[in-house]
Amino acid sequence: MSATIEDTARTVGDTPKGGSVLGFYAAKGTPRPPRIARGEGIYLWDTGGRRFLDATAGAVVANIGHGNPRVLAAMQAQAAKVTFAYPRFFESEHSIELADRVCKLAGEGFDRAFFVSGGSEANESALKLARQYAVVTGQPRRAKVISRNPSYHGSTLGALAVTGDAHTHSLYGPMVREMPKVAAPLSYRVPEGHTVESHAMACADELEATIVREGPDTVLAFILEPIGGLSTGAVVSGAAYFERVRQICDRHGVLLIYDEIMSGAGRTGAFLAAHHWAGARPDLVTLAKGLAAGYTPLGAMLAPNRIVDAVAQSGGFVHGHTYFTNPLSCAVANAVVGEVIGQDLVRRARDSGELLMARLREVAARSPIVGDVRGKGLFTAIEIVADKATRRQLPASFNAPARLTEHGLKHGIALYNRRANLGAFGDFQMITPPLTISPAEIDELADLLERSLRDLADEIAASGLAVSA
Repeated sequence: MSATIEDTARTVGDTPKGGSVLGFYAAKGTPRPPRIARGEGIYLWDTGGRRFLDATAGAVVANIGHGNPRVLAAMQAQAAKVTFAYPRFFESEHSIELADRVCKLAGEGFDRAFFVSGGSEANESALKLARQYAVVTGQPRRAKVISRNPSYHGSTLGALAVTGDAHTHSLYGPMVREMPKVAAPLSYRVPEGHTVESHAMACADELEATIVREGPDTVLAFILEPIGGLSTGAVVSGAAYFERVRQICDRHGVLLIYDEIMSGAGRTGAFLAAHHWAGARPDLVTLAKGLAAGYTPLGAMLAPNRIVDAVAQSGGFVHGHTYFTNPLSCAVANAVVGEVIGQDLVRRARDSGELLMARLREVAARSPIVGDVRGKGLFTAIEIVADKATRRQLPASFNAPARLTEHGLKHGIALYNRRANLGAFGDFQMITPPLTISPAEIDELADLLERSLRDLADEIAASGLAVSA
C-alpha cells in the first residue's frame, strides 16, 4: 500500500502555508502528534489505527465519553431545524430547557443561566455581572477582584487579570489592570510550622487582611476554583476553609465566585463541587468543559435572582457575545445533560473516583517519582517529583508533564498537560477520565499510566537527576 500523509512522520511547519495550528506553539521541525480519526467511549483512534485511552477526557472535557449516539442525534436534529438565531430576538426551546435543567441541578441560589461559548467567556461574564450589580446597587467603588496564587481562570484579558500565573503576566500583564492575589491553600508542600489545615486557615485570614488593606468598599469579588485545576493539581481544601471564606465575604459585602469550569457538571461526584460544602454557597458559579462534554463549545454563568433582577431592572446586562445562548449548542448541551442524568453519572463519578484513587495510590507506592495523589471523584491528579523523601521538584526545564505525555502516547494512553507558572508550584498530571469509565477500564488506565511513569523515571535517572526509591 502506498504511503499517505497520515502514514509518514509529520513536523511543525512542513507545509508552506496553512498546516497545523501547532505552528503557533512549537518551533518548525517539532514532531506533530497523532492525527485523530475517531472516538468511542473512553478511547480515541488515530489514522494509523492505534488506540489511545483518553485518561484526561481531552482537556477535562469529554465527561460522557466520545461518540454518544443520542447526543449526535440531537445535534443532527437541531442542525436540520435552525443553527443560529440571536437570543435577543428569538428564544429557542432547548436554551430554555437547558437553563431549567442546569439551575435545578445547581440547586438553591442559582436561578438563572447565561450560556456562552466557553470557560473564559463564562468567567468574563461573571466578573462583568458582579461589577454591574455593584454599580446599580449604589456601590460604584467596588471594582477589585481578589483571586488566588496560583490559579487559572481563562485566556481572555479579563480572566487573565484574575489568574495567578507569573509567567503569563510577564507577557500580558501590562495590558490588564493588576488585581490583588492571595495564597492558594496548597496541600503537598505547606509552610514550615503549618499543617495542611492551619495553612488553609492562614490563607483565608490573608483574604480578609487583603480586603481590609485594599479597602472593603473597593473590593467587588473573590474568585476561586473550589477544587484546583491545572494550577494546583486537584487540591481539595477542607470545609472549614470554605466556610471561613464565605463568612469573610459576607462580612465585607464581597461577592464569592466559584470557577467550576473543570470541577462542575458532575465530575467530583456532585453536580457542583460547591455542593460538597453546604455552608459555603457561592454567589455566582461558572461552568464549561463537561457541561457540553466536547460535543459543542459551551460555557455558563449561574446567578441568583437578586443579582440578575437588579441588573435587568436597571436597563439590562451590558455584555454579550455573538454565539451566547446559541440554539444549536444549547440543544447539544441539553442532550449531554440528559445523558448525565440518565446514566446517573454524578453518582458514578463518586463511586468510580474511589476506585481510581485507590489504584493511583497503588501506582504511586511503586513509583519513585510520584510524590502525591489527590482529588475528589473523577477529578484527580498525581504530582511528579525528583525525590519523594524530600518532595524536591524536578527542574522546570525538564518539563515532566510534557515528557510523561510523550511516553504515554507510546503506551496507548492520552494525557493532557498544561504547565501553569512554568512548574513553579509543582509538576502535576491531571487524571480525569470520562465519567462513563468502567472498573475494568480504570484498571487499564492505571496499568498504562504506570508503564508510562516507569519510562519517565528511567529518563529522569538517565538525565542525572536524583531519584529516591
